[in-house]
Amino acid sequence: MTRRPRKSGLVRSAAIICLLVGLGPVTGVAEVSVASPFTDNAVLQRDMPLPVWGKADPGEKVTVEFAGQTKSCAADSSGRWELRLDAMRASAEPRVLQVSGQDSKRSFANVVVGEVWICSGQSNMQFAAKSVPEIRVLERKAKGIRSFEVGKTVAFTEQDRLDGQWVDGPPSSAVALAFAYFLEEAADVPVGIILTCWGSSSLEAWMPRDMTESVPHFKTMVEEFDADARTRDRIAAILKGPKPWSQADDVFLRRQTNILYNAMMHPLAPYACRGLVWYQGERNTQSMFGMPKEPWFSRNSGMLKYGETLGQWIQRYRTEWQNDQMHFLITMLPGYYQEMPTGPKMGPEHPASHSWAWMRESQLKAGELGNVSVANTVDLGDVKNVHPKDKLPVGQRLALLAVRDTLDEDVVAEGPVMKRVERQGDHLVVHFDHADGLTTRDGEAPSGFWLADDSEKWVEARAELKGRTVVLRSADLAKPLYVRYAFVGKPKVNLVNEAGLPAYPFRSDSFAP
Repeated sequence: MTRRPRKSGLVRSAAIICLLVGLGPVTGVAEVSVASPFTDNAVLQRDMPLPVWGKADPGEKVTVEFAGQTKSCAADSSGRWELRLDAMRASAEPRVLQVSGQDSKRSFANVVVGEVWICSGQSNMQFAAKSVPEIRVLERKAKGIRSFEVGKTVAFTEQDRLDGQWVDGPPSSAVALAFAYFLEEAADVPVGIILTCWGSSSLEAWMPRDMTESVPHFKTMVEEFDADARTRDRIAAILKGPKPWSQADDVFLRRQTNILYNAMMHPLAPYACRGLVWYQGERNTQSMFGMPKEPWFSRNSGMLKYGETLGQWIQRYRTEWQNDQMHFLITMLPGYYQEMPTGPKMGPEHPASHSWAWMRESQLKAGELGNVSVANTVDLGDVKNVHPKDKLPVGQRLALLAVRDTLDEDVVAEGPVMKRVERQGDHLVVHFDHADGLTTRDGEAPSGFWLADDSEKWVEARAELKGRTVVLRSADLAKPLYVRYAFVGKPKVNLVNEAGLPAYPFRSDSFAP
């Protein structure tokens, strides 16, 4: 029999430390561990290499077996190991994923292969499926959907592990469930949803700390957070204290900078997935220009800087996931109106008001990146309720985009998109893409169009459908120069294509807000 060499003092010390911090008992050799997203009932992403990773003794050989594949690697000097399984076709056949170390073995049962999406954001992503009757019906009909819901917490530094496990059933989120249902219906493969979201969270809450190098306002926010001993002490006390947290403590945690990413997103990377569905932005609408002095929880990008920041965030996540093709589905903020302290106060239907129209424009700016799609919800929402219940069409439209843009299916997934605006004397002609069967839902003239000249005074337009175009006039303007469509807080719009999908909001002017 070959005798194993004695472990070095360094390895013995590491084992003792693991015991002291509660990572598990030490019995001579540390058991091989596997990253948190690997549990029973997991869904693995089809058609792409699959990273599998975890911890073991430095230098220890780790072997992963699944679906006829056997791959091995050695843990590095820090004890981290990572290997990649070859890409596999979708399969609903339940199989066992086995991970073996030198003296230990982990097995995960009922593992399938299909489409995996992360669903993240704030309260409208968290919004419960049980609160939407139309989606509760889907929950009962769902067959091939599994979910992994990440426990809500924060951390001062990037974590390796998180709370959660795969279950053979749909997610609790209304939007995530509807998205998964229609995606599974179209793809006919298992669909796995990783739900990691928390109400009131800003984009900056989900940003890794190293983005301070490229995002100036985020650098300021992190520096302020680091210097705020009172806030950091309160966070530490909440984390050490009893659960459930009080409502005040819960809100305090989720409104912080960076620390949601550390605890609820970083441990997921680089779990193979098709992409990430992002329903967030309400928190960043608290100002137009960003970083107001008060209240503290309003310190973020604001609406105008959100688009550029979101684009950088997307690129950074692709780096984290080691996948420059990782797809992002952005959920446009729906109709709603809150009076802003800046700008004219003209109400929810006037394009001169400072409103969520500017946030939607920022979200569409991120859509200019490759492998990013924006689901149009401008016809949805509630003028007074920031948490509208019309979540079913949101999930449907996100799924249509995923089917077209990631599964390469020939489906109509977008409503009309402004292609160009033509000036013709006393009127403007708006030309659209994705405009087959251009019509209105109610059979009336198109609504939601406003015109202006260089005076920047906006007047409602009289609109007329002509083929794939809309012709705009106003008795108040002899020579209109610019048009805004649905560029208000809560627009009343009816323009759709033959698929019933609404036209995207736009403006042809470059006036500063």
